[in-house]
Amino acid sequence: MSKTMKWIIGVLIILVLLGGAFSGGVLLGWLLPETSTQTTQELASQASQTVEDDNLLSETPTGEAENDQGPLNPQSTASPSNESEQFSETFDVLEEAWNLVHELFVDQPVDDEVLLQGAIRGMMESLGDRHSSYLDPTDFQQLTITQDGSYEGIGAWVDTGGDFVTIISPMPGSPAEAAGLKAGDVIVAIDGVDMDGVDPAAALNNILGPAGTTVILTIQRDGVDTPFDVPIERAEIVVPSVESRMLDNGIAYIILYNYGETTSEDFADALADLMAQDPVGLILDLRGNGGGYLFTAVNITSQFLKAGDIVLIEEYGDGTRDEWNAVAGGLAGELPLVVLVDGGSASASEITAGAIQDLGRGTLVGTTTYGKGSVQNIIPLSEDQGAVRITIAKWLTPTGRHIHGEGLTPDVVVEFDTELYESSQVDSQLEKAIEIILEQNQ
Repeated sequence: MSKTMKWIIGVLIILVLLGGAFSGGVLLGWLLPETSTQTTQELASQASQTVEDDNLLSETPTGEAENDQGPLNPQSTASPSNESEQFSETFDVLEEAWNLVHELFVDQPVDDEVLLQGAIRGMMESLGDRHSSYLDPTDFQQLTITQDGSYEGIGAWVDTGGDFVTIISPMPGSPAEAAGLKAGDVIVAIDGVDMDGVDPAAALNNILGPAGTTVILTIQRDGVDTPFDVPIERAEIVVPSVESRMLDNGIAYIILYNYGETTSEDFADALADLMAQDPVGLILDLRGNGGGYLFTAVNITSQFLKAGDIVLIEEYGDGTRDEWNAVAGGLAGELPLVVLVDGGSASASEITAGAIQDLGRGTLVGTTTYGKGSVQNIIPLSEDQGAVRITIAKWLTPTGRHIHGEGLTPDVVVEFDTELYESSQVDSQLEKAIEIILEQNQ
């Protein structure tokens, strides 16, 4: 057996046996969405995280921490000896195929690294889970680019878990927003090249590029019969986090754009400033929020709950469940609360909205959310061969609701009136939220 083949088998064994010491932490986005989420941001800026204690959330570098939040795969009933025999038989077949390619394929020599990456990619695709995938070294590098909070591209949170790159939401003030991209837009071609059959993660590489250059996206949109082209000039994108201000009538207003690595601190600072002004209520705007870190979702949601309240439940493949509870020290546990959501509210933002709705803590206003109810780990591979993104659990709301593929239905459904906003800058959903807060103070 060749040295390369032995290394491939070793990598695949690691993938099959993914567990404690090799695992990273929890992502929703990104996720995104890949995220998660993830999670599913255009470039997920999150590094993997872990939880060391029920109430103490700590950060650790990707792939260097144990995951004590449950198994990464269902419990196997096979004995170690049986598992070894199964592995041996499986990899005998793999080696046989590997050797046949090297001996018989017409165009020699073949690239062993490409074969390796194709084998891992095929294994991940065979899981049949749109959020589990292989990230080659380039994809993985790009996944971590925005840890400094900026990158060059169009500025949109996207979902790469389907057949095409799909827009979750454009970032505020971004070229994507200026070009009119909307949640649910499907990118079927890039610069005139059909993306049918192209891995969305690879397609994403063609959307990114130097600031000042232009990319032409061909968009398929619900309600529009024919795909259409949208030229977008790329720019340096500063990934937003939190924006806050006091509205008229003494109402505090916070826009949360994502659930990033420092968002918990940014959010707490903004909330403290608003609370010092003695607001009569608070509006939390999660519209277009594509998600991010799980631990950030728990921290932010805790600001509105009592310590110990259930924020979410993780459900693993073997049926076991773990509860994530609100941490102590919330600044706005009693303040009248309205949460704005829409189809771009995904993953971690759905955790916050779902907990607030289930616990009766506030009122959800807007339209049905995206519906991402799974949790991913992103785990780097050895020899700089990229990473694997693996769905390790499903998450449920505090009352046990599965929202994956369905989303959250707001307590008060209000469509965004685009014509009203364009003609008079009146936000119909925000106006309804203000009305609800004022009614609660009468």
